[in-house]
Amino acid sequence: MRRAWLVVWLLALCAAAQAQTPAQQRAAIDRLLDGLKAAPDERTARDLEAQLQQAWLGAGSPVVTLLMSRGLRSLEAGQNDEAIASFSDAITLQPELSEAWYRRALAKYRSGDIKGAIEDLRQTVQLEPRDFPAFRTLSQIAEARGDWKGAYAAWQKVMELDPRTAGGEERLRMLKRKAVGEDT
Repeated sequence: MRRAWLVVWLLALCAAAQAQTPAQQRAAIDRLLDGLKAAPDERTARDLEAQLQQAWLGAGSPVVTLLMSRGLRSLEAGQNDEAIASFSDAITLQPELSEAWYRRALAKYRSGDIKGAIEDLRQTVQLEPRDFPAFRTLSQIAEARGDWKGAYAAWQKVMELDPRTAGGEERLRMLKRKAVGEDT
């Protein structure tokens, strides 16, 4: 039963991937990012964030999408080495896919490879300068390292891209206090 479901899911995924050209995918992602920046409230922003995550995950070729799915399952199961391998394979096949770099950064961070995670996050934002989850993760890493200025700068970018992110304003004020010592 599970295998049948997987086959149906893969066929649907391939059909969806073939339904949009890369240019159409890019245009859809651009519209979602523009909408996120102009979202009127947190709920709308949260819905757009979820749509963006799905669009980024589905932007690869069918084989890369399958590798991404495998990597995500491994990441959720705490199998960081397997996740890193799957995301690395996806990067090898489609190095311009920012989401593969981002997900590998998460797996590296969870495995304790902070330097590798930061390098992958930098590659992520080089490929997709509006990747707010990457900036969110950079902020969290900087905060964990006590780099308050770095955490604040990365969070400012999150707020520029996703101004209605849940708890965003409070976090921005807290990081600003720690980074520059000002009350906001």
